[in-house]
Amino acid sequence: MTDVGLMSYYLGLEVKQIEDGIFISQESYTKEILKKFNMLDCNPVNTPMESGTKLSKFNEGEKVDPTFFKSLVGNLRYLTCTMQDILFAIGVVSRFMEAPNSTHLKVTRRIIHYLKGTIDFGLFYFSSSDFNLVGFYYSDYAGNIDDRKSTTDFVFFLGDSVISRSSKK
Repeated sequence: MTDVGLMSYYLGLEVKQIEDGIFISQESYTKEILKKFNMLDCNPVNTPMESGTKLSKFNEGEKVDPTFFKSLVGNLRYLTCTMQDILFAIGVVSRFMEAPNSTHLKVTRRIIHYLKGTIDFGLFYFSSSDFNLVGFYYSDYAGNIDDRKSTTDFVFFLGDSVISRSSKK
């Protein structure tokens, strides 16, 4: 067995181990996505999805190449490992991978605009003596306009650290 030192990079995850804790990000992978989809010079936005956005498979707009759309959404899905704030938006656009149109692509490109301003975001884990368990739950009852299914979202914190997160239709 050989000691190769502290882990710094693993499967696209950048790991920085400092005295206060561990910071995990995907900064270089995010830059690769921006470059791959020609969005390096895009303007950043403050949110991954506009408030109140409702998408439908019957939205008007011209058809988009499903292979391109699947590649784009697939690349963004891998970012949810360290960027929990895009999890809901990615889940919404993932519903339209079979027959995407220009409206779906526009919403997906907004996520990339959001990433432009949050390239250096990630997860920071640190030791703490605070063991308060706090949870937040959100549900959008019958919010999907195509099949009237609900979307639920929850996050649990132990102290200041996220220990569980989910967003499901």
